Amino acid sequence: MHNAYVWQPTASIETLKQRAIMIANIRHFFAKRGVMEVETPVWSQAGVSNPYIVSMTSEYHPPGGAALLGYLQTSPEYAMKRMLAAGSGCIYQMSKAFRDGESGRYHNPEFTMLEWYRLGFDHKQLLTEVLALLTEIADAPAPVIMTYAQAFKNSVQIDPHHVSLSVLHDCLAKYQVDTVNADLQDFDLCLQLLMTEVIERQLEPNVPTVIIDFPASQAALARILPGDPPVAARFEVYWQGVELANGFYELSDASEQRARFQDDLAKREVLGEPLIPIDEHLLAALDYGLPDCAGVALGVDRLIMCALNAKRLADVIAFPWERA
Repeated sequence: MHNAYVWQPTASIETLKQRAIMIANIRHFFAKRGVMEVETPVWSQAGVSNPYIVSMTSEYHPPGGAALLGYLQTSPEYAMKRMLAAGSGCIYQMSKAFRDGESGRYHNPEFTMLEWYRLGFDHKQLLTEVLALLTEIADAPAPVIMTYAQAFKNSVQIDPHHVSLSVLHDCLAKYQVDTVNADLQDFDLCLQLLMTEVIERQLEPNVPTVIIDFPASQAALARILPGDPPVAARFEVYWQGVELANGFYELSDASEQRARFQDDLAKREVLGEPLIPIDEHLLAALDYGLPDCAGVALGVDRLIMCALNAKRLADVIAFPWERA
């Protein structure tokens, strides 16, 4: 009887061998620097509060007890920060992460994330190390570094720090950005739509581009740097048309972090999205004391795709969702 299932990997065996070498090289990169590899749960009682990232859920049925709802982690960040507060020193992790609703040429709902934290580093020092990793693992050329404001001025001729909402709406219309189902009263969402749909697509694909000095309102878990305007101590790295890494000089103030979580939940409520339990374990760790550090998350599958000049994520992973 003929079996209609396509069971073979989408990546060639030769590519998977190259992938294995690169992953081994990543571990060697951190071993040389004395950064400890750790493991944290991929299933947790709390999920990410970011209104634009959707967590997958799974139930646990303890013997004789009621079912407990858990969240597959979109990043190992929260648990790793608890380890930092406990005195782990510099750490890294390569683990599976999960995000709902993300599938396509550059996305798979299950993917491999590399995340690391360096004590005593700010975001600029960490960026230097990120670029060293790109050079060593993927033979990346020297990057272009620009501010968030420069990226907007170069591509859409506006100043994102001093623009009005109505001008943002005009700009979205001018560049024919799809805004169906978007909350156009959300200032940062409008900026993000321009970034992802217009600016990112105009970046030079053949060299990494680093964007720094994001608006303070887009700090996520980064510190705010004083100035006019104040900006987030954050960077993003793009290469070959994809966002590759997102780094922060980490926020360590528990009360400020709680306020940001609550602000995220308020946005979720407006968008009609489920309200995710706040990670009280993380807040307790921050309250105890997070060492001064910087951290970054980097997409391993995307890095390998860039290193091998592959055209889609499925070319560098064995079994994407469609064949899982």
